[in-house]
Amino acid sequence: MIDKTAIIDPKAAIGANVKIGAYSIIGPDVEIGDGTEIGPHVVIQGPTTIGRNNTIFQFASIGAAPQDLKYQGEPTRLEIGDGNQIREFVTLNRGTAQGGDVTKIGSRNLFMAYVHVAHDCIIGNDIVFANNATLAGHVEVHDYAVFGGFAAAAQRVTIGAYSFVAGDTGVAKDVLPYVLVSSYHGETKSYGLNLVGLRRKGFSRDAIKALKAGYHMILQEGLTTKEVIPKLEEMVVEHSEIQLFIDMLAGSKRGIIR
Repeated sequence: MIDKTAIIDPKAAIGANVKIGAYSIIGPDVEIGDGTEIGPHVVIQGPTTIGRNNTIFQFASIGAAPQDLKYQGEPTRLEIGDGNQIREFVTLNRGTAQGGDVTKIGSRNLFMAYVHVAHDCIIGNDIVFANNATLAGHVEVHDYAVFGGFAAAAQRVTIGAYSFVAGDTGVAKDVLPYVLVSSYHGETKSYGLNLVGLRRKGFSRDAIKALKAGYHMILQEGLTTKEVIPKLEEMVVEHSEIQLFIDMLAGSKRGIIR
């Protein structure tokens, strides 16, 4: 299960039925959950905790120090949930003392080749990051979002649940849940709901109709945030999905992509 050429630090904790490929290096203060499979030439540095049944492909770099000039060697950490697929050359960095000490990744996410997740990011569950997608520090990505290839998020933005960030798109403001954003001629804009994604996730016609109405209210009626939130709150009684719109608008610090 563990190749004889792999280097495992005595201070690492390896669960049951873990596979570790040739020439991989597991450092101190690394915990790897049961059933996780690590390919050849993978480097995992600690403090890092990896849950159960993850698959980490060759040449990934997991738990390296953050690429932040303020970092001075503090014992920050990386936490990874269960059932993630982490493909070739993915880099997942630990947190910083200034950002809460932790980079946190949920479960059942797909990180395609060359994806980068910087320090202090908070990643939810069931998210897809296509090849070369990049997150700067302190980015938050909510459940079921999708990043296209070469998409990039600036520091401290929030990407809403069920949203779709198209390939080669730069995101410098928050992305509303349920919507599709894309860059065209250098300008990133919202282009309506992520209808394909919502249908695939089983949203009903009534729910999608309500979300369309909420989207129109937010972006196309010229209302301020203070004006639109009470109107959305009236809709939540019958359509709980609208609550995610409210949460994003109420908590946004960078403004939203329109």
